[in-house]
Amino acid sequence: MNIAISGSTGFVGSQLVNAFREREFKITPIRRRDFMLTDEELADKIEGSQVIIHLAGAPILKRWTNSHKKAIYNSRINTTRKLSGAIANMKNKPQLFISSSAVGIYKSDKTYTENNAEYDKTFLAKVCIDWEKEAVKADDHTHVVIFRFGTVLGRNGGALKTMLPPFKMGIGGVLGNGEQAFSWIHITDLVDAYLFAMESELYEGIYNLTSPHPVTNYEFTKALGKALHRPSFFPIPKFALKALYGEGANVLLDGQRIIPENLQKAGFNFRFPHIEEALEDLFAK
Repeated sequence: MNIAISGSTGFVGSQLVNAFREREFKITPIRRRDFMLTDEELADKIEGSQVIIHLAGAPILKRWTNSHKKAIYNSRINTTRKLSGAIANMKNKPQLFISSSAVGIYKSDKTYTENNAEYDKTFLAKVCIDWEKEAVKADDHTHVVIFRFGTVLGRNGGALKTMLPPFKMGIGGVLGNGEQAFSWIHITDLVDAYLFAMESELYEGIYNLTSPHPVTNYEFTKALGKALHRPSFFPIPKFALKALYGEGANVLLDGQRIIPENLQKAGFNFRFPHIEEALEDLFAK
C-alpha cells in the first residue's frame, strides 16, 4: 500500500510510520515546505498514493498568544485546504483521505457521540469546525474519514510527556478541581484505528478517536499515580494554569466526555478500553 502522510515526524505520525514500515507500506512524507507548492505540484508529489493521512498542525498545549492562535488555525485549515485541492488534481485519485480533528469541537456540559452532538463556540471548536469543512471538500474525489482525537496517551510523547515530570518528582495532582471530563486513547488503539480504516475499507465519515470509557481528570490522575507508584495529591490550581497557558488553559480545564459510537458500530475492538489497563501497559516494567 502507498501512503502519503503529513506530520510524519510528530508523536502520532512517527508511531503510524513505524506500523506502516512493519507492513512494508511505501511512505511518502508530506513536508511543511510541500504546502507551499501549488495544488498541481503537490498532486504530482503524492500521485500514486492510495491513502493520504493528514496530521500536521501547530501544537495546542502552549501559551495562546494572538500569534500562536493564528498559527494553530492556519496550520490546520490552510494545509487541509491544500491537500483537498491536491486530491482534486491527482490523475489517479486515492482510495481514502484521513484527516484529523479534535474532541474540542464538542461542548463540555454532557456526554456526546458523533450522532448526538452539540458544538461549542470556543476558539478551538471553531478551528475544528473549519478544519473539517476543508477536509470534506475532498469527498467528491475520494472517501473521507475524519478522526476526532481525544488526548493520546503514549509513553514517549504526547500529553504524558509534559505530565510525567511532576509525577515522577512526587508532586503530581489534579488540574483545577479535577471534575472535568478526560477523553483519551492509548496510542496502540489509535494506530489500530488507522489500520482498521485503511484495511477494512468499510467506512467514511466522522469518528471519535477516544476510548469508550472516558474518565474525569481526578480519576485519570489517580490512575497515573498508581501506575507510576507516585503520590498524586498536589493539585494544580486554575490560576496557575491560566498564568502558564493563558486562554489555552481552557483545553485542560474544560474537558469533553466523548463516546466513540461510530467506531464501535463499525466493529472496532479496543485493546485498552479502560484507563487503568492503558496506563499499566504504558508503564509496565
